[in-house]
Amino acid sequence: MIAIVCPGQGAQTPGFLLPWLADNWFQQSLESMQVASGLDLVGYGTTADADAIRDTAVAQPLIVAAGVSALTSILQSRTAAQSGIAGIAGHSVGEITAAVGSGVFTAGQGISFVAKRGQAMATAAALEPTSMAAILGGEIELIEATLKALDLEPANYNGAGQIVAAGSVSAIQELQANPPAGSRVIPLQVAGAFHTRFMKPAVSVMQDFSSSFTVADPAIRLWSNAGGVEVKSGQEFLKMLVSQVASPVRWDLCMASMLAAGITAVIEVAPAGTLVGLAKRAMPGIETLAVKTPDNLEAARTLISNHVNLG
Repeated sequence: MIAIVCPGQGAQTPGFLLPWLADNWFQQSLESMQVASGLDLVGYGTTADADAIRDTAVAQPLIVAAGVSALTSILQSRTAAQSGIAGIAGHSVGEITAAVGSGVFTAGQGISFVAKRGQAMATAAALEPTSMAAILGGEIELIEATLKALDLEPANYNGAGQIVAAGSVSAIQELQANPPAGSRVIPLQVAGAFHTRFMKPAVSVMQDFSSSFTVADPAIRLWSNAGGVEVKSGQEFLKMLVSQVASPVRWDLCMASMLAAGITAVIEVAPAGTLVGLAKRAMPGIETLAVKTPDNLEAARTLISNHVNLG
């Protein structure tokens, strides 16, 4: 049984779309979503510099468009269910890619939702100086106590010994200067404290924006960052997407749920690499594949075929 995983913000690098534009399925999907997004996604993904694509309002639609287009290239004219894929999950903004891949959103709804989400989160991040940092190693209880003392929040539980902290810039600097015992702290190049109380203004915006959305129930297993639970209602998943903007990402529990469901392999769609790296450490025994360029597409199709009847 195989699952698709969809990366979140921070996975993209300048020019990462260049090799993909030679793939017709990818290009057609990307150009369609570019029109719906109102952004020059091709330009941002090919010629823009790191600062330009770090902008939350750009980065989020770009990541979702890349992920959806890569999945389109893998499946071509089929749906995930038709291909034999057993489940899908996304990390942070990657949950919108997963919503499209599972059939909850159309591609147009997905890019519309993420474009608004990116704008709303960028606006919320601009209200006061905040940031994030990855904490590698250490005991979870000690880390959580340290964060509470600094008025920081655990924004991502990524598994494999990694937690991402978020909050004021000064508190992040203090965390970096005095990391919890047995850990090291790496500041992240992000625009704000995502998945924390600082994003509550964005939640309100997204509640209003999504109130008129008509969505479908997922056609394949769909796991949520909210506790790693499987969600069977499209409307419920939409509500979770909205609230998740200001709530911690439990990717550790998503991986645990995949293992419990009998998943035997994981494919990460573009811009790939981060989630496969976590899976290799937290999901021992499963096969993994990062679809970084079109050169990986045939390997992805073969892996899906090999695992369709397992489990």
